[in-house]
Amino acid sequence: MSNRYSALSALLVLFLALMSPTLAVADETEGKTNGKQPLSLITASPDDGFALAVTLARRSVTTMQQNKDILHSERPEYAESADGLIAASHVIAVWFDTIARANDYWRE
Repeated sequence: MSNRYSALSALLVLFLALMSPTLAVADETEGKTNGKQPLSLITASPDDGFALAVTLARRSVTTMQQNKDILHSERPEYAESADGLIAASHVIAVWFDTIARANDYWRE
């Protein structure tokens, strides 16, 4: 089972790398971002940056798995998997690193 989560986490990281520029791209025909607030990597504090990292990680999962029934039915399996939780933590850490760099590590 750890090989399954290792492969899934690798695919997730790859997907995030490829999709991150498109997460908040406005729909040119309507001038909207599909009903969601446009995202910015700039935050007021490290705490806000971490909250944004969690949001981006969660949003990428729901972007990949749009069927809510499947998404929720799989949750008990990965919620109790140490490998799955570590992989999810890694994805959040990668996002937080990206956000911290965008904010020049919150230096003034």
